[in-house]
Amino acid sequence: MTERAGGPGGGGGGPDTRVHPYVPNAVPEVKAAMLAAVGATSIEDFYVDVPDSIRLKRPLDLPAPFRSEAELVRHVEGLLNRNTSTREALSFLGAGCYQHHVPAVCDEINGRGEFLTAYAGDPYEDHGRFQSLFEYESLMAELLERDVVNVPTYDGFQAAATAVRMAARVTGRRRALLPASMSRDKRSKVVDYVRPDVDVELVAIDPATGTLELASLEARLGPDVACVLVENPTFLGTIETGGPEIVRLAHAAGALAVVSVDPSMLGVLNPPAAWGADIDCGDIQALGIHQHWGGGHGGFIASDDDPRIVMEYPSRLFGIAPTSVPGEYGFGDVAYERTSFAVREEGKEWVGTAASLWGITAGVYLALMGPQGMRELGETVMARVRYAMTRLAGIPGVRIPFAATPHAKEFALDLSAAGAPPAAVAARLRDRGIFLGYDLRSEGPEFAGQFLVAVTEVHTRADIDRLAAELVDALGGPATRPAR
Repeated sequence: MTERAGGPGGGGGGPDTRVHPYVPNAVPEVKAAMLAAVGATSIEDFYVDVPDSIRLKRPLDLPAPFRSEAELVRHVEGLLNRNTSTREALSFLGAGCYQHHVPAVCDEINGRGEFLTAYAGDPYEDHGRFQSLFEYESLMAELLERDVVNVPTYDGFQAAATAVRMAARVTGRRRALLPASMSRDKRSKVVDYVRPDVDVELVAIDPATGTLELASLEARLGPDVACVLVENPTFLGTIETGGPEIVRLAHAAGALAVVSVDPSMLGVLNPPAAWGADIDCGDIQALGIHQHWGGGHGGFIASDDDPRIVMEYPSRLFGIAPTSVPGEYGFGDVAYERTSFAVREEGKEWVGTAASLWGITAGVYLALMGPQGMRELGETVMARVRYAMTRLAGIPGVRIPFAATPHAKEFALDLSAAGAPPAAVAARLRDRGIFLGYDLRSEGPEFAGQFLVAVTEVHTRADIDRLAAELVDALGGPATRPAR
């Protein structure tokens, strides 16, 4: 707890000079000295880049301080109990955070004290962190058919943004082309992060296939384009079948090809390296990591061992090397001088806490699955997605956009012509213990009435049949016969 001047229980009635014991540098004199050292007049100077439209402009709506741990625990548990997890309901939510099966060994390893409790990494390299992350990088490199994979950064959004900036530094150009189908949140992250050095333009999507429109891409390419970034699968679940041609067009214009890929589908999809792409990026949440209220995430970046690209990685790279003892090997940083840890404010990008725990977890998952397991995972997911698309398309008033295009893991479901308000239909399903999917309205008015439905290996045919039956009932229409 905090104290008033005069000591505990204080009495003096003077001004409140309390300082929170858990907030560093909270003493007013220390704050003032720190502001003076950097030439700032107030803390507000640090937030001038935050748009006024998203500033809160009021104190946080927080309860009064709790006077005991028991009261705090009761309050937090009350908040958590208001949540319905995707393991309690039949959930088809995805849109970047997916419900996959998490083998028990993943939680067993990442829950070990030497991995779970250490901050950032340096305090626990003697307990195997360098080696465990080297093994993760090696397994990811095998999956991606690449030479170099970084230690995970915050998430896939960050990895995509950094990959774009890397491409800009390699080419010396400042225009990047992104697919118009990229999610609003991811696009916002990329645009904001690259804003000082890179201008972003969107490339249209073919309305018939849901993949990148090649004519639109070719029209926007030019001598100032640093990179073309595409997603496979796309945010809407379609498989980018034009990948090799996209890479060819990018290279013909002197640009790099960056591909944001879902690693859990690489047992059945060609990795970007097979297209001739230059930089891969993505998120490892699907590799043995639970949905944690939107987490946990870790972003990967990968490439061939091209010094032009490797020296532009801002994040840490772990390698293996012989020591001074014959026959002994050690694990540690490669080209450490690239990082902001080494050169501080002169770094190409700032690098902070990495998602190392999730990298270790993903490494455990990949080691357990092996090539055959990843192949079976991809085949199972794609088969169940297609079954769900076929099953739901048979419901009167329901439309599946881009139905003829191959899909991986999720697809758009259009209820705009179904005769009942789509939001009300989703609410009825929630009341019955089913999360229909991500409401695409927030992605733009053209998606009104559409939901992004995610299907993975945890969804059985019975689960999909239940969704179809409950959806028919929520729409007030006749039942349909399950697909054979």
